[in-house]
Amino acid sequence: MSVPPVHPHTPKNAGRPFALGIALNLGFVLVEALFGWRAGSLALLADAGHNLSDVAGLVLAWAGMFAVRLRPDARHTYGWQRASILASFANAVLLLVVMGALALEAVQRLGAPIPVAGGTVMVVAGVGVLINGTTALLFMSGRQHDLNMRGAFLHMAADTLVSLGVVASGAVYLWTQWTWLDPVVTLLVVAVIVLGTWSLFRKSLHLMFDGVPEAVELAEVDGFLRALPGVEDVHDLHVWAMSTSRIALTAHLVLRPGVPGDALLATVAPELRKRFHISHSTIQLETACVDEGCAPPVPNRRG
Repeated sequence: MSVPPVHPHTPKNAGRPFALGIALNLGFVLVEALFGWRAGSLALLADAGHNLSDVAGLVLAWAGMFAVRLRPDARHTYGWQRASILASFANAVLLLVVMGALALEAVQRLGAPIPVAGGTVMVVAGVGVLINGTTALLFMSGRQHDLNMRGAFLHMAADTLVSLGVVASGAVYLWTQWTWLDPVVTLLVVAVIVLGTWSLFRKSLHLMFDGVPEAVELAEVDGFLRALPGVEDVHDLHVWAMSTSRIALTAHLVLRPGVPGDALLATVAPELRKRFHISHSTIQLETACVDEGCAPPVPNRRG
C-alpha cells in the first residue's frame, strides 16, 4: 500500500522562535508565580496562569509543526495532522478551568480584601511586558507565511497588553491603597482571557467534529463546482480540517456525456487551492444518465 507524502508548509527555521519563546515564558512564569504569591497579588497569579497556558500552547504548536512532517503509514494514512486540533482543544479546556478557579478566589477576596505589594506587582508585570513583547517579535517575521506562527504572534501581543494593565493596577494601588483593586483587576484579566479562550474552545471543538472551517463558505465552493464546464450536478460535498492549517474536500461531480473528465480534474484541484485554500481534494466523476443520452438508440427495422 502506498501513501502520499506530507508537504509541510512551515519554514525550516520555525522551531527557533518557538524554542526561545518557550524558554523565556517558562522562566517568567516561575518568577511571576513566586512573586505573585509573596506579594499576595491575585492579578499576578492570574497572569502567571495565563502565561503558563501560553507555554503549553507554544509547546503544542511546536509539536504540531513537527507532527505535520511525520509521514503517513498504513495505519495512519493522514499522518498525525489532527494532533494540532486536539492540542488546541485541550489547551482551551485547561485554561478555562484555571481561570474559573482564579475567578472564584477573586470573588471571595472581594469580601475580605487584603493589602498587596504594589511595587512588586509593577516590577514583575513590567518584566512581563518585556518578555511577552520580545516573544511576539520572535514570531513577527513568520506570521505572514505560517498560521501557527501568526497565532503565536497575536497571542503574545495580546499578553503584552494584559501585563500593561497589571502594571497600571499596581501603580493605582500605590497611589490609592484600594485593597479591592487587585481582585477587580484579576476578574478583568480573567474576563479578557476567557473571551479569547472561548473562541479557541469553540473553533477547536467545531473542527474536532469535522465542521467546515470558518475560512470556507460551503455555498461558494458548491457554486464554484457547479459552474465548472460540463458539470450538471454536485453531491456528497464534504469540507473539513485535516489540521489547523490544512483543509480537505471530497465531492461527486455529475458530468454531461462526452465531457472530458481528465481535463476537468487537471483544473479543479489548483483552483480549489487558489480560491479556498483547500490543499487536499478528492473528486469523483460520474456520468449523467438521462433518457436521451443513456439508452442506446433503437434500431429502425423495416419489415
